[in-house]
Amino acid sequence: MFLALSLLAVPSTAAAQQPGKVYRIGVLSNAPPTTPEVSRLWGAFRQGLRERGWVEGQNVVIERRLSEGQVERLPSLAAELVSLKADIIVAVGNAGARAAKQATSAIPIVMVYALDPVADGLVASLARPGGNITGVTFVVGPEIVGKHLELLKEAVPKVSRVAVLLHPDRRAILLGETQAAAQALAVKLQPLEVRSPDELEGAFAAMTRERASGLLVLPHPLFYVHTRRIADLAAKSRLPAMFPFRESVEAGGLMAYATSAPDMFHRAATYVDKILKGAKPADLPVEQPTRFELVINLKTAKALGLTIPQSVLIRADQVIQ
Repeated sequence: MFLALSLLAVPSTAAAQQPGKVYRIGVLSNAPPTTPEVSRLWGAFRQGLRERGWVEGQNVVIERRLSEGQVERLPSLAAELVSLKADIIVAVGNAGARAAKQATSAIPIVMVYALDPVADGLVASLARPGGNITGVTFVVGPEIVGKHLELLKEAVPKVSRVAVLLHPDRRAILLGETQAAAQALAVKLQPLEVRSPDELEGAFAAMTRERASGLLVLPHPLFYVHTRRIADLAAKSRLPAMFPFRESVEAGGLMAYATSAPDMFHRAATYVDKILKGAKPADLPVEQPTRFELVINLKTAKALGLTIPQSVLIRADQVIQ
């Protein structure tokens, strides 16, 4: 996608760590540069690097390329990182990983916050990724969204029509599983695609018009970055909502069944460390989360006039009073 000379100038895997060399880490993300959520994620990443001896400004330089919600800019931003001769690229989400992979088959890529990378064609398999890309997934698979819907229905049995907030980038991967779970639970769905934060208000207005009685937020980096706003909109719309991020519940959302997003970025630093020391991405298995926590906000439940069944509360890992 970029000049052949630029690609040839970068080895297929970074050589073993060289004393005195400053390595260039490219970051490719669709997120805006400054929100509390984004800062928390990259803080965890830098901490992971420091724990392994990599300090920004000393032996690594981090080149950030952020599309700030404009997914269509990711390919050109990935090409910029290739032209800068990055030693490695850390790509956020499926869209970021896809853009990086299209830009180079030579520079190692560590994906983070990815979803079902095998189905999306990013890697050959989780155990043996092949090619130049590996990393960390956000969920164990698309079936997790069925679990989210089941928990929402169990916590709020009267829910009959559920609005589904999804990004079109993940529609093909996630919506089918959501529909299958909804059919089993006798719940009707109202899928609402949101491509940018500017579309959130319109999506919630549509939920009100269609008289949704619950909300399911599907996992996507955009929704993590704007999780506080989404939680606020759900509260204003008086919608009991299930989120894939615990931060959403801390911000006032009703409940979440989630792994830790900062932990994922911390783990991504481990991949960067191994690759900069000579490991090949093709040989590093893609890591999936092993622990999920059920978090419930009882203050929000009370504000919504809900009583969460004891059968759900006793399974919660954390209850916010």
